[in-house]
Amino acid sequence: MRGYFGIGVENVSKAMNAGAVMRTAHAFGANFSFFVGGPLNKDEIRLSDTSNTENSLPTYYFNGVKDLSLPKGCKLVGIELLDDAEYLPSFKHPRLAAYILGSERYGLSKEILEKCDKIIKVPTKFSLNLALTGGIVLYDRIISMKNFDNRPLI
Repeated sequence: MRGYFGIGVENVSKAMNAGAVMRTAHAFGANFSFFVGGPLNKDEIRLSDTSNTENSLPTYYFNGVKDLSLPKGCKLVGIELLDDAEYLPSFKHPRLAAYILGSERYGLSKEILEKCDKIIKVPTKFSLNLALTGGIVLYDRIISMKNFDNRPLI
């Protein structure tokens, strides 16, 4: 599969969720993970990331939205339950992508939403856990971009 991807969280408030997002990124073959804003307790994040992601792929910490810097050509894809967000099952993933989730309580900020190239949503009735949502999006990326055999019909 050509291209690269990373996943991050803006203003994450629970270190356990942050570590789980990093572990999920690592498991799905992400090229980087990142965090925008805080509060962050990096030691607590490391404890909850049982795959030691920081030893396998770069993890970036940005103080705020204005500090967020992505590689040239990388598309920022917000993941948020908004009325006008594109549904994940019909979304065409960019070859070069950074996916971003919002905080557990407040979602993505207006500032980060304005910076996003695309905004997508998982078709659920209500919000899911950060790592679970990130895992669903990354699974969809892998399934839609890799050349897997068709599933057999029963």
